[in-house]
Amino acid sequence: MKVAVIGAGSWGTTVAALTSANAPTVLWAREARVVDGVNATHRNTDYLTEIELPETLQATGSLAEACTGADVVVMGVPSHGFRAVLTEARPSIAPDAAIISLSKGLEQGTVLRMTQVIAEVLPDHQADRIGVLSGPNLASEVALGQPTATVIALGDAELADVLQRLFMTRTFRVYTNPDVVGCEIAGALKNVIAIAAGIAHGLGYGDNTKAALITRGLAELARLGVALGGDPLTFSGLAGMGDLVATCTSDKSRNRTVGVALGQGRALDEIVAEMKMVAEGVKSTEAVLELGRREGLELPIAEQVGAVLYEGRTPAEIVPALMLREAKPELRGMR
Repeated sequence: MKVAVIGAGSWGTTVAALTSANAPTVLWAREARVVDGVNATHRNTDYLTEIELPETLQATGSLAEACTGADVVVMGVPSHGFRAVLTEARPSIAPDAAIISLSKGLEQGTVLRMTQVIAEVLPDHQADRIGVLSGPNLASEVALGQPTATVIALGDAELADVLQRLFMTRTFRVYTNPDVVGCEIAGALKNVIAIAAGIAHGLGYGDNTKAALITRGLAELARLGVALGGDPLTFSGLAGMGDLVATCTSDKSRNRTVGVALGQGRALDEIVAEMKMVAEGVKSTEAVLELGRREGLELPIAEQVGAVLYEGRTPAEIVPALMLREAKPELRGMR
């Protein structure tokens, strides 16, 4: 089995290191210096600079070289560049290859999930061989070998078992789940909730406030995900609650970091300009809100985050706006 990992950010590089322990893996990077660093010094010179990568992992700047003959293509490209890179790689992707997305975002404009983008770019590809890897997986911790777990979501159960073994290591436990929709929606919306949790922290609110935001954020994940066809149980699992907790509480979370800085009074443009990596929630909030509108759903936390990101509302207005909403029963509010 040959694996191609497309995208050499922190998570793409980490996943490539994981799979290289179980199968020949090629990592595609846009930047020549990253390719040279991985091949010559076994380090990613732009991301994860302190992590020594396996000597068996090879890098290339050629999409054709990476994808030709690959049995598994792992897309580690942010949502805003996902379609363009996949379109370029398309001629080199085998029709029966498994294609797995690592991106936790939605495409701007179309509001499509990444597996839907894959299906559009590769219309003849088998739908049940297109899936997603998602869970509480902060790249630097996984790269260091700290124990965690994740979900591989795929329609083809037999292939999911094969990929489970491909991605799994002694410290990276992999579960299978057929709910591609639920896992993707949870991954996209949890980034939005993490911005809200970061804002609360930046404003100086305590653990009670953040716990309430996370819990009600989970209700929003489930509400949108179920409306779009996801399994309710997915949202209490690793791709739902697990990823939400990690992203909302960790200092390593890019989306939480954006929220903290906003809560401290910094301007969004300034925050984003300083970040080396993409905070998907900044771009995905608008798409999440559009999906909510299409389904006629209330997504109050996402709506407040959107108001701060796009409408000039001050972060200090978020919590009062949420606290003064119409009172309602908790379980009814989950729907």
